[in-house]
Amino acid sequence: MLKLDFSHKPTQWVVLVLLALTWGSSFILMKKGLIYFDSNEVAAFRISMAFLVLLPIALRNLKTLKGNYLPLLVTGLFGNAIPAFLFALAQTQIPSALSGILNSLTSLFTLLIGVAIFRTKTTWMQVTGVLIALIGAAGLIGFESLFAFSGNSKYALLVVCGALMYGIAVNTIKSKLPHLKPTHITSLSFLLTGPWCLVYLIFGTSFMDKVATNPESWIGVLYLSILAIVGTAIAVIIFNKLIKETTAVFATTVTYLIPVVALGWGLLDGELIQLTDLVFMLFILLGIFLINMKSPGKWLNKMFR
Repeated sequence: MLKLDFSHKPTQWVVLVLLALTWGSSFILMKKGLIYFDSNEVAAFRISMAFLVLLPIALRNLKTLKGNYLPLLVTGLFGNAIPAFLFALAQTQIPSALSGILNSLTSLFTLLIGVAIFRTKTTWMQVTGVLIALIGAAGLIGFESLFAFSGNSKYALLVVCGALMYGIAVNTIKSKLPHLKPTHITSLSFLLTGPWCLVYLIFGTSFMDKVATNPESWIGVLYLSILAIVGTAIAVIIFNKLIKETTAVFATTVTYLIPVVALGWGLLDGELIQLTDLVFMLFILLGIFLINMKSPGKWLNKMFR
């Protein structure tokens, strides 16, 4: 009998969709910020602002660092700081659409790293679901985008590296930090990485000079502040909570919904939705369905004997 894993509550699905809406808009905010600042400034400001917003929470829970320093550092570096610089730099040379599809590799990397390093149990149905959802995401963005690297292939690889790091961070949270609250994980991971980004932002970039001499740059600051506060600090807390309450693979399926959000923005902007777009959206939904399937059923097992 075919069974679904109903351990995922309706509220957790709602959270997944809200995260997709938030992070699906992050590429637009990043692109707007890059009009006024370079990639390093965008990334450093994003992490620094999130660090400052979460600092009061981190200071109240400093004792939590004891015994958890290394996994929190890994989470901070691989889950936030380094990918922020990689994605910002990549988006200076490749389309946001391509960044979106390559970001979808996060779920695949999460599954592979979980099995290979953290000995996470998985099923062939989950693997199939991840691959089907990836095909759907790729088709939704446009398969031609995958091959449109030309001379900027190294920038596309930066996004792939970022997705790989996300996979490491997600598995670290699930396997090494199950005893900590999501707010503690998020605030302390930013505490370990944020100060360095803040020092770099002030003394290693021209960010302060641009803000002081160019009034229009405050528009970029506004975009990046929304990205940092809503899309980073708050969203990461919610995402970490989702990881702890469900599974690493389920939580990272949000990366497959991000292209759907991008399609929605296009529709609001007057773009037409083609039949093929709907087909690839069904691929994504089918993939998520399979990922969260509890049992493939005896009749499916018989098919592959």
